[in-house]
This record gives sequence, C-alpha cells and structure tokens, in this order.
Amino acid sequence: LLLNRLVMAELHIIGEILGAGGFPKNSLFCKFSVHAGGAWKLLAGDREGQTQVDVPFDEEFAYWSHPIDLHYATKGIQGWPKINLQVYHQDEYGRNELYGYGFIHVPTTPGVHELQCYTWRPIGSFRDQLSEYFLGGGHQLRKDDVVYTGADRYNLQTVAMGKVHLRIGVILRHFDRFGVEC
Repeated sequence: LLLNRLVMAELHIIGEILGAGGFPKNSLFCKFSVHAGGAWKLLAGDREGQTQVDVPFDEEFAYWSHPIDLHYATKGIQGWPKINLQVYHQDEYGRNELYGYGFIHVPTTPGVHELQCYTWRPIGSFRDQLSEYFLGGGHQLRKDDVVYTGADRYNLQTVAMGKVHLRIGVILRHFDRFGVEC
C-alpha cells in the first residue's frame, strides 16, 4: 500500500523533429520547447533546444532529424505536455528571421505517431508589411506563451506558413493506478 502512494505515473516522449516544408524560402532551423502543467516533473531530457540549419539546394523540404527524448512523472493528466515550435529562416548573411510559430499536443495514446504542426506568423498593419517587404525582418510576439495558451492568440492577425513534421513515440507507465486506462 505504501508503494502505491510513492509511485507516480510516467510519460516517456521519444522521437524527432523530422523537418519542415511549405515555407517561402529554404535555409530553415527550428527552436522548440516542451511545456507541461504544474503537476508534471521533468525527470530526464532537455525541455528546449534548436535544430541545425538545413540548406537544401534542390528541395523545398528542410531535413533536421533532431532528437527529442523526455521523461516526465505526474500524479494527474491536467496540463498534458505540448511542444512549442518556432521556425526561422537564415539568410546568406547569417541573419535570422522568424518564419512561423506553432504548437502541438503530445499524443495521449501510447505508440508511434506521425504529426504535422501547422505554423503561422503575425502580420502588422499595411505600413508594417510594406516596411517588412523593403527592409526585411518581421513581427514577433512579445510573449511566446501566447502561442500555446489562452484566448489572446485569437486576437492576432496572422498569415499561414509551412508545416513542421514530427515523429513522436509515447510510452505510458503506471497511469492505470490513477484511473487512466491506456
């Protein structure tokens, strides 16, 4: 009985950010972070990271194959982890321009999942867009958490960008002890 009180449900997330396609230019890289609720404790792995820049010459798809390997413990499923993604374009001078924000929930069922995360970026006024066209750069969010939280995201004016492809393996352990059937 005492052992059951000490055991926490565990979630293993093992996979990779495969790459991205559908963006206006290639030479892309991705920054990612994994966010979970307060009841979740990260036992092992890196909560955030960045891929390398892929510069494909003949293809529109950027290949990253960047690994993700996280191990969480929790006593409840509220605040299930989600992956926040930011895709950037790097020009020939090494300048980085934000190309898109996106997030995707980690699947709640065990197994291997092929996922696509659709990205978007904020747009400003006509004057801002004109300035961006001639001078480069672009709008960025002041707070990145707007991407994966609350209703503030729906007040933004945005334009759709490309897709990020992920392959995520999910392993669940001891969830049955907390009334969650796997």
